Amino acid sequence: MDNTSGVGVLDKAAIVLSALEAGPSTLAQLVTATGLARPTAHRLAVALEHHRLVGRDMQGRFVLGPRLGELAAAAGEDRLLAAAGPVLGALRDHTNESAQLFRRQGDHRICVSAAERPVGLRDSIPIGASLTMLAGSAAQVLLAWEEPDRLHRGLQGAAFNATTLSGVRRRGWSQSVGEREPGVASVSAPVRSPSGRVIAAVSISGPIERLSRQPGRLHAATVIAGANKLTEVLARHAKQAEEQHSA
Repeated sequence: MDNTSGVGVLDKAAIVLSALEAGPSTLAQLVTATGLARPTAHRLAVALEHHRLVGRDMQGRFVLGPRLGELAAAAGEDRLLAAAGPVLGALRDHTNESAQLFRRQGDHRICVSAAERPVGLRDSIPIGASLTMLAGSAAQVLLAWEEPDRLHRGLQGAAFNATTLSGVRRRGWSQSVGEREPGVASVSAPVRSPSGRVIAAVSISGPIERLSRQPGRLHAATVIAGANKLTEVLARHAKQAEEQHSA
């Protein structure tokens, strides 16, 4: 079977990534595994490293990069969204507040699923809404477990600081009061991929009059439980896929 696509540079890049699937490689090992010329293998590996598809280990060897994990997590988004509807609905019914699921996209966070409070004063965030990463409890959650350099960049201009995010990591949840929008409070908790990386944030939001100035005291445990349910769904699907692959 011909595995070439007709786009030479793309085929060669795929060969490099496939070779690294076996584990860390020096440049010499990469040349041997791929059959590529040394300058070509080096040029491709460095270019892939620039895009975080390839990384380096402590010995300087080439390894598969973190971007692949992020793409794999995004590929599981359909499963996440399918599970999110019932979880957010239960969260809304339990707290009597609007519930949302956010994913990070660059310098913004996108509402990818929501369960609105049917009546009364509510904080309406429609599916597809793009909100800032500089304020709000979901932004705190999506930034708190980032790599140090990305975390530092994310704090520039933010309404919260490094101490706030340290508290989020310690507690496992975040809260905000009037941070994103005056009069609105929220509580958020992380959804993790099977590898443990934070890939989404589950939130509830509503007026401060109902949620108080300490919304976490009222609802943190419930929001964490909802986020954990989604994390468990992703872990279960990953295990099933692994079992099918090895069968």
